[in-house]
Amino acid sequence: MTLEEGRRVRLAEDLAIGEAFAGEPGASVGYLSLAAGLEGTVERVDGELEPSAESREYQRLRALFEDYGHTMPAASRDRLEAQVAALEPEWAAQQARTDRATVRVRLDNGFVLDQARQDILTPL
Repeated sequence: MTLEEGRRVRLAEDLAIGEAFAGEPGASVGYLSLAAGLEGTVERVDGELEPSAESREYQRLRALFEDYGHTMPAASRDRLEAQVAALEPEWAAQQARTDRATVRVRLDNGFVLDQARQDILTPL
């Protein structure tokens, strides 16, 4: 999943933020957590990588195979299938890199969640 700036999202999991301190140094006054279901708006997406040429080629060939593979001669279909298989490791690596992107979300309650992994948010 790739989130975009301006998109509305919902927190998919409870987040335990940590202890809250006030007054005397080191005096804990509570514990802050954000409940699943909180909604907000994506302000920024960080660390998202552009797809490599091999990843774009994988997408193109995969779409070609899925849309027209059943109409191709067997030899052409086999050759296309081999090309797709050869590019699949690069595609998987690209997907893993993209999943590591982080976002900054301004929640409706006023809190800002920065450098949050995309997998804890669901688009609305």
